[in-house]
Amino acid sequence: MTHELSIGVDMGGTTLKAAVVCGTEIVQRCDPVNTYECNTPQELTARLGGRLRELREQYPSVSAVGMGLPGFVNHARGIVDSLTNVPGWYDVPIRRILEEESGLPASVENDANCMAYAEWKLGAAQGMSDVVCLTLGTGVGAGIVANGQLLRGHLGAAGEIGQVSIDYRGRVGHYGNRGAVEDYVGNNELMREAKMFDAASSTPSAESAEMETPIHLENAARAGCPVAQALWNDAARKLATCLLNCYYILNPQAFVIGGGISKAGELLFAPLRRYLQTQIYPKHFAELQILPAELSSDAGIVGAARLALDDLQQA
Repeated sequence: MTHELSIGVDMGGTTLKAAVVCGTEIVQRCDPVNTYECNTPQELTARLGGRLRELREQYPSVSAVGMGLPGFVNHARGIVDSLTNVPGWYDVPIRRILEEESGLPASVENDANCMAYAEWKLGAAQGMSDVVCLTLGTGVGAGIVANGQLLRGHLGAAGEIGQVSIDYRGRVGHYGNRGAVEDYVGNNELMREAKMFDAASSTPSAESAEMETPIHLENAARAGCPVAQALWNDAARKLATCLLNCYYILNPQAFVIGGGISKAGELLFAPLRRYLQTQIYPKHFAELQILPAELSSDAGIVGAARLALDDLQQA
């Protein structure tokens, strides 16, 4: 299976990307599709179908296609129940459409689950049977591997860790839930906290005035800015609250963390480990790993492609 070719598709709120994949290697990419230019699922899948046929013509040995989508995806039925930020996607039989458009066996899955699958099979969590993988970006995406299987739940909605509450009186989330961790830990939330802190300060610093993105915040913290350091510490504390809940429910061997915010490295990971260590039974914490993700932003494509191959083998 290591040398088999398959196609991975990663759909985001603005861009849909597809590529031929071999293991973790991206063999050939096709031109992306701008999702916001397509008004209906039919229009988008028709444009995707053209890309898939182009890839098949170039690589006739591809054996399957897998697609990750940002929302509630029923893997067993091959249906999109709904997508979070893309209107019009309700009860779409996406697996059947992919098979008709590509002429290949197809698999569909939530995009964060695809990322987790890639890290489990080919990345930082190889060889583990119980792991929680998170991607920290605009939101908090996650996938769970339990007892050597991707945990999907009754309706395919398991692993939505971004919706786990860290404050029952907190901000109202997308689904009416209060205190969802992704409303506190994310690119936008991190910068909102920076601006609120700066506005509340009687003597705003030059460093805080320049903190417009998480990269600026990271650079400021590394340069010794106390405001930036405090904000990263606070983000780690909030994330630790969520992971503590996950730990006592799932007892994983590791948390694997990727996404843009994770690139801050030890600014995030060091306080995160410290907060977890003070709240987990010592013998258990000694067995727990907090790991950076190994695969890049292509993890979703790689995971979707690998999942398609594994589903084909098990069919």
